[in-house]
Amino acid sequence: MADDKDHEEHVPESPEIHFEPIVKLSLVEIKTMEEDEEVLLNLRAKLFRYDHDAEPKEWKERGTGECKILKHKKNGLIRILMRRDKTLKICANHYIYPSMELKPNCGSDRAWVWSTTGDFADEESKEEVLAIRFANAENAQKFKTVFDESAEQMKKVLNTKSVIENGDTNAEKKDEEKEKVDDGTTELAGQLKDLNVNKHTEETPAEGSTE
Repeated sequence: MADDKDHEEHVPESPEIHFEPIVKLSLVEIKTMEEDEEVLLNLRAKLFRYDHDAEPKEWKERGTGECKILKHKKNGLIRILMRRDKTLKICANHYIYPSMELKPNCGSDRAWVWSTTGDFADEESKEEVLAIRFANAENAQKFKTVFDESAEQMKKVLNTKSVIENGDTNAEKKDEEKEKVDDGTTELAGQLKDLNVNKHTEETPAEGSTE
């Protein structure tokens, strides 16, 4: 017993080991391109696009994640931006124009369908028919409320922009004519090119949760 006690008392302590890093990395600031925008809405949802080229034509899933409606603090332009979970890759990125209208998807109270002539989710401007589904009817209604209000605000922004650039005193008429021809997409869509994106995943939409 005495030998065991003596052995325990003389056990050497483990030295503290410290390794200097071979390479020292400086902190890098990562920009999301959202720094100058105000978040009007942020809700989880699942997004789909209608594939006109498929045989037969079908809905394909673009991703599940946070759908934001963002308003630029300086120029007042409002857009929809949605990123996929985990990868944060963009699956929707387009301005909300006065001509856009949300329509119920197959009678569901938690899903909407709309069309856009200038979505940049695939790194180039494309016409898309999009559908979005929320976890419940309450979130779907919140989205519609902010979407419709944004369309009205964008009408005023584009109207003011037309007056500044063209000196047109009949701005309301000018705005209506612009909606019929192009709704402003061609002029403004190029501002969305710098955001990183990747391709969508494919899945036929079905009723269920947004997960």
